[in-house]
Amino acid sequence: MDTPGRGPEPERPLDLSPERFSRAGRLPYAVIDIGSNSVRLVVYDELGRAPFPRFNEKALCQLGEGFARTGALAPDGVARTLAALRRFRAIAEALAVGRIDVLATEAVRQASNGPALVAEIAGQTGLAVRVLSGAEEAYFGALGVISGFYRPTGLVGDMGGGSLELAEALDDRVGERRHSLPLGALPVRAMLEAGTADARARIDATLRDLVPEDLTRPVFYAVGGGWRALARVHLAARAAPVQVVHGYTVAADELRDFAKSILKLPPAKIAALPGLATRRAASLPAAALVLDRVLKRVRSRRVVFSMLGVREGWLYEQLRPAERYLDPLVEGAQAFGLPFARVPAFAAALAAWTAPLFAGETAAEQRLRVAACALSDYAWRDEAGLRAAESYRRLLRLPLIGLDHAERVFLAATIHARYGGAAADPALQPAIGLLTPELRRRAQLLGRVFLLGYRLSGGVPDILASARLQIDDSKVLLQVRRTARVPESEVVADRLRLLANAAGVRRTEIVEAG
Repeated sequence: MDTPGRGPEPERPLDLSPERFSRAGRLPYAVIDIGSNSVRLVVYDELGRAPFPRFNEKALCQLGEGFARTGALAPDGVARTLAALRRFRAIAEALAVGRIDVLATEAVRQASNGPALVAEIAGQTGLAVRVLSGAEEAYFGALGVISGFYRPTGLVGDMGGGSLELAEALDDRVGERRHSLPLGALPVRAMLEAGTADARARIDATLRDLVPEDLTRPVFYAVGGGWRALARVHLAARAAPVQVVHGYTVAADELRDFAKSILKLPPAKIAALPGLATRRAASLPAAALVLDRVLKRVRSRRVVFSMLGVREGWLYEQLRPAERYLDPLVEGAQAFGLPFARVPAFAAALAAWTAPLFAGETAAEQRLRVAACALSDYAWRDEAGLRAAESYRRLLRLPLIGLDHAERVFLAATIHARYGGAAADPALQPAIGLLTPELRRRAQLLGRVFLLGYRLSGGVPDILASARLQIDDSKVLLQVRRTARVPESEVVADRLRLLANAAGVRRTEIVEAG
């Protein structure tokens, strides 16, 4: 099935490959991001399609403090930045990274002493700094969203310490229209000193002057630390069933109302908000005000929060074209699931074995099924009585990308059923409420197929391939070849009955095929 408003669904590789995730010869990769307010080092486990941070540290250097008055980087901020970069270089080398890239954004590119800082960094640390233009920053922010979601189409806004970048994500490419606006946390905090009404008017004027009226998309992807902080506060306020920022989706009108409520709070109450890190309290009103005014200007209908931005977009740009086209969810599921599976090759056999049961699935449904196969032996080390509930709980928070909250719950519910968890298990609440009844049934059915497949074959791919499963309106039929040497087993029969119950049929049958 094609998605409305998009081109035909392209072929995207979903192959499961244990060899690719053995980590042999794959070096960590580091990115240092020099922003207006903070400097951050992220060391990823590899330069790959779904990289996971193995080290992440931020130093609040406040390079852009006072920039609006002086046009220069603050001396104290420069000293803190140099100290942070010396430390980050040492950490990256200790972690044996294969490559370090250093990016600088608004503060460094606009400041009169920005070039001097770049030269000093090279002299003290040996690191070459790439100073991004506003258009480049917008481009890489949108590319980060493309790398972190499944075929995203929408307007990407990346609010940093010094500026706000806007660009369009158009499935697998960034649109040509890119805008960099002086609406970062630091300048907007300075505007707020004159009062909320005055700051609102100045922001609206900037948006009218610099953002075209037709730069409108139904989905707005929100990137940046301030907006992620706002998402965490909203998650806590709503007691959302999945407390994960990436992929968190909120109606734009609801989020605007929430942002306005933040602006009415005194500083002490803002600092006490559940879910808010102390360091974000001072800049939360600026983040709330800018988001409210941007959503009013671009008329988006819903907001999706992204944990991936400029750094990940830069990383994505470094990949070979074939790697960029790999599915981020399936790649991440493999990275978590295959290296720790008892028989890593079994996941691919399971994907092939289950495919005929879901012949009418869409490309979006297929990628979820294949990702579930990659995670299907995820909890085998846990105590048997804990596997279902614990795998469900962990998968709700696992740092996977390329999925929204409902898809995350689907994966978790599938693995819960794979380990024998009942559909009525109280541990599934409240997150299971994000799934329709049909998706709940599908997750239960797929998990029960996994449970049967593992028990039938003992995790041996060749034995699984020697059996065929059919489900129709009247029965579940298991055909087993003589070469599979599967004896009569009460345990296998029990797993068949569980599968039949999930399928809504009563009869089960095991036959020996020629």
